[in-house]
Amino acid sequence: MFFIDTLDLTGLGNRSYLVGGGRTAVAVDPPRDVERVLTAAARRGVRISHVAETHLHNDHVTGGPELARITGAAYLIPADARISFAHTPVRDGDRMSVDPADVAAGLTLRAVATPGHTPHHTAYVLEDAGTAVAVFTGGSLLIGTVGRPDLVEPRLTEGLARAQHASAHRLATELPDGTAVLPTHGFGSFCSAGQAGGTATTIGRERADNAALTRDVDTFVAGLLAGLDDIPAYYTHMGPANAAGPAPVDLTPPAAADAEEIAARLAAGEWVVDLRSRVAFAAGHVPGSYNFEAEGQLAAYLAWLIPWGKPVTLLAESAEQLAAAQRELVRVGIDRPAAAATGEPSGWVREGEAPGSFPRAVFADLADLADLTDLADLAGRLGRAGVVVLDVRRGSERAMGFVEGSVHIPLHTVRRRLGEIPPGEVWVHCAGGMRAAIAASLLDAAGRTVVAVDDAYANAGKAGLRVRDARG
Repeated sequence: MFFIDTLDLTGLGNRSYLVGGGRTAVAVDPPRDVERVLTAAARRGVRISHVAETHLHNDHVTGGPELARITGAAYLIPADARISFAHTPVRDGDRMSVDPADVAAGLTLRAVATPGHTPHHTAYVLEDAGTAVAVFTGGSLLIGTVGRPDLVEPRLTEGLARAQHASAHRLATELPDGTAVLPTHGFGSFCSAGQAGGTATTIGRERADNAALTRDVDTFVAGLLAGLDDIPAYYTHMGPANAAGPAPVDLTPPAAADAEEIAARLAAGEWVVDLRSRVAFAAGHVPGSYNFEAEGQLAAYLAWLIPWGKPVTLLAESAEQLAAAQRELVRVGIDRPAAAATGEPSGWVREGEAPGSFPRAVFADLADLADLTDLADLAGRLGRAGVVVLDVRRGSERAMGFVEGSVHIPLHTVRRRLGEIPPGEVWVHCAGGMRAAIAASLLDAAGRTVVAVDDAYANAGKAGLRVRDARG
């Protein structure tokens, strides 16, 4: 008998796995906060004998070296990855016993070279008594898509895209249809070349639905390359950190900051990040602070937007929210907040000062603001009313449709493109509200009058606003 435990890392859109038998187990692509893996192993009553990486990660800092050090496990890394610390190199065809103490169990991991997401990418096939039952595909074959091929080196992108096609076909050819496909990326991760559908799949299902397996290589590559979007800025720092060997994490509480220190840090140009909900932030916040919801994709978006290495002070409604945020942030290399405070805005602003605020709205409110008897000149009408509609979605999202007359500046470029936003009251929207809240906080801190549209983009047309396809 064997087990597979899935550890969801929802903030990054990734998964890690613990697979084992009766006595020992293997951790696949573990997160940097290794306590989660250790807890899962303790719950199963197994010892971690191996830690396996499918590739040198570009989107997060791995917990592999620390987990291997704590447990004494062998640290498996694809042989062609350039790693500067001790590890066990893995090559195509290598087999590792998952539970060597229980020979009768017959559980093994077989390494399968699957270049594409990276040149050295390796998948691991779980075999039970010689039969493939699952494959840990990392960033190669995902649910309905594949991992991005453009995160290593621009000049390698097309070649890696072709390799992704070949790797997907190799897995589909060698493995039975019933083999469970267990990817690391594809659950909201920016490492995914497309949006995954569902949470579980098999080789047979992918053979029928995945573009890498249903299209010829030239058609597949052309579509893959055309759909690639911007790469998060912090990815530049993840690969080198993983190649050098990440340091152990320190999750002890940061130094407490009072109102005077918060003000001083803002005055020094440091980032003060409010982790509370966008509803609470809009109602009251420290002027100059930014809103990155703890319940959203905190790590991915904060790491993408913040100048790398900039000190950050965290404001949270509770110690529990603060601790959870710290755990999220170490996964992307934001290791130690400069300071932190818990409570509410009234305790974070200096005596005699008042919290800031801005209104929230829905698309129907924007429609009411315009004279909808003639939508041909919505931008002009809103402009004459002193209103700017700002769309902060990514380019691939806008290509699917946009509010006519809106200004498009993707969220990750807003701070450096503030001067491009026309004068007036800025109504900022995204696809659902979270990114609009971040952008609204950036604009509010810059002194702009802002309204955060906290609504699903699908409601724009329903409200009566003219929505058009960017390609039409």
